Amino acid sequence: MNTFGNNVRLTTFGESHGFCIGGVLDGLPAGLSIDKDAVKRFMEHRKPGNSTLTSKRSESDEVRFLSGLTEASVTTGAPIAFLIENRDVRSADYTKLQGLFRPGHADYTYFAKYGLRPLPGGGRSSARETAVRCVAGAIASQWLARYGIRIMPFVCQFGDISVSPDERLEPERAYEFATRCPNPSADQRMAQLIESVRAEGDSIGGSVACIVEGVPEGWGEPIYDKLSARLSYAMMSINGAKGFEIGDGFALASMRGSEANDAMELDNNGKPRFLSNHSGGILGGISTGQPLFFKIAFKPTPTIHMAQRTITTDGKPTTFTASGRHDPCIALRATAVVEAMTALVLADFLALAK
Repeated sequence: MNTFGNNVRLTTFGESHGFCIGGVLDGLPAGLSIDKDAVKRFMEHRKPGNSTLTSKRSESDEVRFLSGLTEASVTTGAPIAFLIENRDVRSADYTKLQGLFRPGHADYTYFAKYGLRPLPGGGRSSARETAVRCVAGAIASQWLARYGIRIMPFVCQFGDISVSPDERLEPERAYEFATRCPNPSADQRMAQLIESVRAEGDSIGGSVACIVEGVPEGWGEPIYDKLSARLSYAMMSINGAKGFEIGDGFALASMRGSEANDAMELDNNGKPRFLSNHSGGILGGISTGQPLFFKIAFKPTPTIHMAQRTITTDGKPTTFTASGRHDPCIALRATAVVEAMTALVLADFLALAK
């Protein structure tokens, strides 16, 4: 399906090398003043061509709103429709690839499911579609901010270089750093690693962590619509995402209950509080009122400028070396997409709570 969300819904359309991509965001209340300049600033975080560490594709990502906003940029309660034109398209880069399956891409699975190859640039499977999610997420974030909810994603790992939230990071400053890692030393080493990998014609994997402050107690449902399940669903829908964990995540498998349980006490005002946050702010699928904390692992960009073995669409063995403009790492620009998808999940629960 092309629609995400239950109460606040985003439907996206368009392909990487088509005329445009766009979306329809439905379910927001009337009367919200939307800062279009803030939306534009947010789009800069995901936009390609902003540094030597990302794809050289140059897209302005200018958003054209078609409906749902007054001339003063106030929501009317009607669906907010918008589009983004694709202006730096090079479909010729993909002509020689039409008869083969690129390792690590969705070429084979699309062929197996639909009987045809994705359109140039990957079609709907291209991460170009995530620009639409960022527009919707930027709008949803402005609604959430009214209730004191702040989303702070940051890169916590590239290759074998990693940082921990315990290192006194300032996640709210992540976008000030070239690698989106708010640790000056790690940022420099990560940038050097990415440049080195790109020079080799290869790519590198990475992880994005996210801290969310201000989510009240009680968001999420006990069974299928757990807050943790909805976040996982959203994050794993992002291109290249291969792993998701909340709180201490997979490390909990090696811990004892006496280590993993978050003890509680009453604060000076007689209100319950937790003494740790191994659960990542969610218990039983429902928010505890603590900060949410989760991580997403992204695989290396499958397009590499190195010879790879594969087969053609008629089953013949072959090798090919990719060309064109591609990110050496997915996680860097995915940071903004993580923020956007988090905002859409939380906006859905906010709409349910209102």
